[in-house]
Amino acid sequence: MQGKNSTISQRAPRRRRTPGQPAALAGPGENAHGWCRRCHLHPSDFHGLRQLAATALEGGLDLAQELHESIAGAFLRIQPVGALTAFLYQKARSSSRILDRCLTRLLPPHSSRPAGWESTAEREAVLAAINGLIGDHLAESGNPMQIPMRLRVGGKPLPATPEALAAALKPASGKLLVLIHGLCRSDLQWRRNHHDHGEALARDLGYTAVYLHYNSGLHISSNGKQLAGQLEALYLAWPVPVEEISIVGHSMGGLLARSACHYAGLAGHEWLAHLRNMVFLGTPHHGASLERGGNWLTAVLGRNRYTAPFARLGRIRSAGITDLRYGNLRDEDWVGLDRFEHGDDRREPVPLPRGVRCYAVAGSVGKSDGDLRERLLGDGLIPLDTALGKHVHGRHSLSIPKSRQWVAYGVHHLDLLSSLAVYQRIRSWLAPAGMRSRRSARRP
Repeated sequence: MQGKNSTISQRAPRRRRTPGQPAALAGPGENAHGWCRRCHLHPSDFHGLRQLAATALEGGLDLAQELHESIAGAFLRIQPVGALTAFLYQKARSSSRILDRCLTRLLPPHSSRPAGWESTAEREAVLAAINGLIGDHLAESGNPMQIPMRLRVGGKPLPATPEALAAALKPASGKLLVLIHGLCRSDLQWRRNHHDHGEALARDLGYTAVYLHYNSGLHISSNGKQLAGQLEALYLAWPVPVEEISIVGHSMGGLLARSACHYAGLAGHEWLAHLRNMVFLGTPHHGASLERGGNWLTAVLGRNRYTAPFARLGRIRSAGITDLRYGNLRDEDWVGLDRFEHGDDRREPVPLPRGVRCYAVAGSVGKSDGDLRERLLGDGLIPLDTALGKHVHGRHSLSIPKSRQWVAYGVHHLDLLSSLAVYQRIRSWLAPAGMRSRRSARRP
């Protein structure tokens, strides 16, 4: 108790800075503008939230009016009542737009970020979740809360030139590891329970790990094309000769990696020839049951005049989420189609890239092989067979060899990021052949 109390007593008292106080007298973590250097909110976030609030209010009024009219149309067939209702809703919309314009004038400018400002992990996590849920809407409406695709290390974007890259990576090795997060996640969330697969592989196998940060609410194919281009630019700017590239993708991240390989092949990108390994962690290669269930529910609600207004809520979900219904990887899987329509799998098979060793890890909430929970629930989100690339129709099966498949029992979907057993399996797969043979020789 004494040590604890002494630690608390040694803390410097928190100082309040009065307006006009010079930067030299600013408190720890503050700058001359009075902003905390690490803040949960950026000025642009207020504008983004304002836009979302205005959209939500408009959508709520549309939903209420549609529901009102569907009920009134069945029981109150009086024209004046309908006209009055439409007039009142129109006035409510006008009032909401006036309020939005007033808030716009009151908020600080988008670009009023003070020097030295840094985002927090909590802010990054919230933005990632919002982007995963409605990221396509954020992009279409120009909302400042949308996440631009960037390759980052430590939450900071990688510079574009070889000299700056060499200084930022300190030093870069010829073994490049790219880690791609899943839906509603961020690159900072590879660290879970004090473990990060990327950091551990860099330490144990000599990789230089970089992390993709992207808007997971966009179509997977749109992100795949963009990732293919960014990896080509990174490969060309890498400060040392690239010996090999390996990719680890969690959940949607594995689909994004496959889409990037597809588009890199079409574009003739050089980085694809150096890709040696891809590891899929809980990747829904053939879709997620949860999205298929949501699609079915939306379709059922839309068939009844009284519940049809509530089908609007189901149509809020992002393009990235609807791509997870069957695991769409190409533009052709969704262009020209109603992505909310209830229908069968229309994908054309996308094979794994040639010459690349592909590995699949599936989580299972069951405790052993044959456990009923294993077959019914998989890792709690992704069914076991789809995570292993298996499909009832042979043309869709990825045909990953048995020796490159592995089931982590008692491991939930997110725990694939922190499980020691999962990491050891990844490390054994990616280790050079000589290192693997030495480890095998040391086993009793």
